[in-house]
Amino acid sequence: MSTNETQPGLLSPRARAVVVTYGLALVGFALGIGVVLVLAVAYLSVTGADSISAVTELGLSLVGLQGVAFPILSIAYVRLSGHDWSFLNVRTPSLRQVGWAVLAFLGAFVLALVAASVVQFLGLEAASNSSAETAQQNPEIIPYMIVAAILLIGPGEELLFRGVIQGTLREYFSAPAAILLASGAFAPLHIFALIGDLQAGLVTIAVLFIPSLAFGYSYERTQNLVVPAFAHGLYDALLFAFIYLATAYGPETQSLLVF
Repeated sequence: MSTNETQPGLLSPRARAVVVTYGLALVGFALGIGVVLVLAVAYLSVTGADSISAVTELGLSLVGLQGVAFPILSIAYVRLSGHDWSFLNVRTPSLRQVGWAVLAFLGAFVLALVAASVVQFLGLEAASNSSAETAQQNPEIIPYMIVAAILLIGPGEELLFRGVIQGTLREYFSAPAAILLASGAFAPLHIFALIGDLQAGLVTIAVLFIPSLAFGYSYERTQNLVVPAFAHGLYDALLFAFIYLATAYGPETQSLLVF
């Protein structure tokens, strides 16, 4: 049987879209690891240090992953896939869209609290997040992390997972399916940032999946990437703020959420 006869039956357009978008998520993290390693080598070379502190490692990770790898991959995908830049839906939000961003932020937080409460009720153990632990051990960096959450983490992650991945899936699936699939790509890959056994990691990923739905829904409703990026940034910023308050004025808390 010839190649032309077999190729149409290999993957349906929908299956191909899932494979491509989930592959993009994997490539994004792999590229991020590579960029972070390059930045780490450059840092050691310039400073002459023998090792990298946890704080510096966190900073390099944020720059390498959300600041460099995700944007580069997203831009490359848009150019190579034949889309124009309007595909990413980046524009100044209207007042109504700002309201949607706030609603998405609040909705994500409420959903996360509910999910965390269910986890605690069931007596399950969640994994720790390396960013949260570094922030707990070095509370002086938390104000900088709050700024990074809004300007770097939220925009970088939403660019890839909502702008590119959900946007691509939306061409082949209904809105609910695209949101679920994009969240399914977003949550599991955070396993790299978790500290704990496999079961605890799966619990944390399940919790992370829930607020991700709010970001995806806000993007679908507004068709403006700035909305979920801002909502995501506010969400992570609030979590860092809670860590700061806990370390400064009360017992340390173990977050069930991933940044």
